[in-house]
Amino acid sequence: MTEEITRSSGDNVVVAHAKGWWEGATGFFKDVRMEMKKVTTPSQKEVRATTIVVIITVFIFAAYFWMVDLVIGRGMVDQFYRWITHRT
Repeated sequence: MTEEITRSSGDNVVVAHAKGWWEGATGFFKDVRMEMKKVTTPSQKEVRATTIVVIITVFIFAAYFWMVDLVIGRGMVDQFYRWITHRT
């Protein structure tokens, strides 16, 4: 008898857990649907403007990192040559 009670209460826990998971998942998807209704597609003008900003920003960062690499690289090469010439 106790085994049957334990088994039935264990089944209830599993069912309750599954039911809670299902309610949570459906609630999540309802929230996703509501948020997706708020999403708007940008106009072609907005897309063009942000694309231009991204391209310009990429070139600015590329130039900056090229300069930093050039300065650090030249400095390290000069330091290496000085180290070699002083060793001999």
